[in-house]
Amino acid sequence: MSFTCYRDAWGIPHLRAPDALSLSFAQGWNAATDRAWQLENLRRRATGTAAALHGDEWLPWDRLIRQVRVTDTAVSVFEALDLETREWVAAFVDGVNAGSPIAVWEPWTPLAVWHAEHLTFGSGFPAKLWRRLVRETLGEDAVARFAMDGPEPVGSNGWLVSGEMTASGAAIVAGDPHRFIQLPGSYQQIRLACDEFDVVGLAIPGVPGIAHFGHAGGVAWGITNAMADTQDLFREQLRRKPDGTVEAFGPGGWEPVATRTETIAVAGGAEETVEILETARGPVIADGPDGALSLRGPVNAEPDLGFAALPKLLRAKTVADIDAALDDWVLPVNVVMAADTAGGLLHRVAGRVPERDGENLKYPVFAWDERYAWRGWKSMPRKAVDRVATMANDRGIASGLGVEFCPPDRADRIRALLEERSDWAAADMARIHTDTWLPTAGVLLDLLPGLDLGPEAAALRERLLAWDRHMDASSTEAAAFAAVRRAFIRGLAELPVFGPLTEPSGHPAFFTPWLALLPRIGYALRHVLDGTPLEGTPHRDTALDGTPRDGASLDRTPIDGDSLRAPADSDSLDGTSLNGTIPDRRLVDAADRDALLAAALEQAARQEPVAWGEVHRLAAWHDPSPGDEPVGPLAGMCGDGECVLSTSGAPGASEDFLRGPAARWVWDLADREQSRWIVPFGAAGEPGPHQCDQFPLWQRGELVKVVTDWQELQEEYRMIDRPAVFEQKVDGFGHVAIVPVRPAEDLDLIYGWVTEDRAKFWGMTGHSKEYVLEIYEYLDSLETHHAFLVLRDREPIALFQTYEPDADPVGECYEVEPGDIGAHLLVASANGKAQTGFTGALMGVLALYLFDDPAHRRVVVEPDVGNAQAAARLQRSGFTLGPEIELREKRARLAFLRREDAPCGK
Repeated sequence: MSFTCYRDAWGIPHLRAPDALSLSFAQGWNAATDRAWQLENLRRRATGTAAALHGDEWLPWDRLIRQVRVTDTAVSVFEALDLETREWVAAFVDGVNAGSPIAVWEPWTPLAVWHAEHLTFGSGFPAKLWRRLVRETLGEDAVARFAMDGPEPVGSNGWLVSGEMTASGAAIVAGDPHRFIQLPGSYQQIRLACDEFDVVGLAIPGVPGIAHFGHAGGVAWGITNAMADTQDLFREQLRRKPDGTVEAFGPGGWEPVATRTETIAVAGGAEETVEILETARGPVIADGPDGALSLRGPVNAEPDLGFAALPKLLRAKTVADIDAALDDWVLPVNVVMAADTAGGLLHRVAGRVPERDGENLKYPVFAWDERYAWRGWKSMPRKAVDRVATMANDRGIASGLGVEFCPPDRADRIRALLEERSDWAAADMARIHTDTWLPTAGVLLDLLPGLDLGPEAAALRERLLAWDRHMDASSTEAAAFAAVRRAFIRGLAELPVFGPLTEPSGHPAFFTPWLALLPRIGYALRHVLDGTPLEGTPHRDTALDGTPRDGASLDRTPIDGDSLRAPADSDSLDGTSLNGTIPDRRLVDAADRDALLAAALEQAARQEPVAWGEVHRLAAWHDPSPGDEPVGPLAGMCGDGECVLSTSGAPGASEDFLRGPAARWVWDLADREQSRWIVPFGAAGEPGPHQCDQFPLWQRGELVKVVTDWQELQEEYRMIDRPAVFEQKVDGFGHVAIVPVRPAEDLDLIYGWVTEDRAKFWGMTGHSKEYVLEIYEYLDSLETHHAFLVLRDREPIALFQTYEPDADPVGECYEVEPGDIGAHLLVASANGKAQTGFTGALMGVLALYLFDDPAHRRVVVEPDVGNAQAAARLQRSGFTLGPEIELREKRARLAFLRREDAPCGK
């Protein structure tokens, strides 16, 4: 595997290789060298071994990962890949292992990382437990009053502007994924270039390719989460037989359950044992009030995570190619927008969503009822683009694929901003990314005029009603509004009607964030305040007689210490409510609402004024490497949950936020170098100048230009892995290999060396790259002259050439002896990596190579007479200086090394 790593001014890696496999190797190597500690954390989270490093706080996660059988699934998916994709993924892993100083990855590890990172991403299966809790305590109709999924809502944005709306006449695609903001970042700015393609984009560390956001020159694409529901929770009835085996009650009666136990190591604590159970639906992940719960996702139906799409995306030239590649996409389900330089536009959903009963999407359903079985896959919708298309996790094009979406406010706001003009350029798009207008402020502000308030609170009301509703860091009104909102939400949460939702759930600790009342009220505030009467009372299912369909009685032997649920303990199969309705029942009546809001204003009015940025802080998720200082909350942040600049904390609990724009990107189809991007911190994953250098720009909403001109990049590292004519390991120096030059492939490297001022004695400083290529192609055609690269640990460190003196002009200037072999050596610049004894060790290996051929008796070299440093170095290496000679391009001094004088002792 051969490749070169270049960097731009921001330290962003630009990787160049001759072919896709070498490039995949390079991407893995770069990820490991740039982000070794991040990759180790990803590997541990994907294999359920995070607690062994970080302690018992990660135990709930490790338990879930083991129960879901993420690693087993990854192995199966890897083995099911087509040969080309499997080799491509394996090359990436080889690169990780070549560059990592920490742990060895398995060929399937990237698939495990992908599966684990997206296990709860957007699909919302834990929210089904919340909906069931609301239905059981407040009634079916109340479920819709909490319509916002996840422990924190997603806030990703994306938009496509056709050429009709741009100054250049070519499309622009832009957006910002809102995920956990991490240090190192969850996205890596990168460029991947080889003979087949040249793509810049945002890669997921630990995963090959550029999956979500990329610009290939002729085509560009981006995504947001479609909020599709792809995973179901099945309420299982289990029994353990006398022989220790476990069975589950399915549609056809009792079925075998695959079982095993695993041990989870915990740093600073005792080991934990977890029993792994898998029914015909999927792995059992919990045993709580609803009995055992199994999880079924697309990968449980087919061993596929969609990795076949990744190399196809890299090779795409048109939107038709993007479209075809995305037919292989599985998860997460995404809304995709793409454009190409020929004017092609694409707006579609990609992924795999099962066809099944509507109840599956909302609640845990009964494993033994055929009604809830899966029935194939939904077709993915698409839509024509009319000048502008937006995507912001709203229903939009994905409406039929889920039950909970983000409100349409962000998508509507983006469209309104874009339609203000028709001459957009890439540099203008930062204005959209950083829009701080809060469209939902009216949910509370519209209620203020009718409140009975004291003087201070009334004054605050006037300030808020005059406020421009922008959540800017400098705004004291934005902070005051947030203070009112926070106090109001806390007051609502204390109303007796919500009391049952605060009781212990009985579910595993992992699900706690999805069942927290304060953020649930905060995220769905306008629905919670809906004054429309509820139509149903709390849901109560009828009980069964306890006899399973095959007539067998249930054993109540516990699994993991919990009693197994028999059908007699469960709800009715059809979920029918036995109770009537009470039309006057509301979640929050107007009197309580107004009283709580007035109290919230009175409380906020007594507080000292502060700017929004003082209380709205970024609490980034930081996985510090050993010796790295943790990053505390960072103040001065703009935005809020339902702004386009979506930076939401936990409403009612904290204004600090963890989710926000994990990257911002703008792809210009007129000129890729006019494209822009930014990440929250920096390109590097380890402490250094590029770990956090982009943060000030990101905080201000600025973007940096994408650089694609190789001449503007600094070569940092080059790895060459090709068959060697000679190899030698030298203690304290490394593994040295001498490999033949491949003129076209190595041209950039050789040209860079021979045209440096320090290489003036080489005689090529004034020549063009084409001339240098011609010279080395000519040498490559000769039987008497040979050019080699000298590699140390696969990194090129020198250009080495040999010739037969009697076939070279040098042979005309002295008396050639039998066994003479001529040599030229150009050592690469140390670039700050000078090492004592470097040249001596290198020349020792070269002498070993030359004298390895018994026909060679004497080495002849001819350094320029003005190169006194070379002459001194030769003498130290055992050479004897000879006469001066006149060559066409220089006056030289001969030097000779006989076999018996060589440092190798041959």
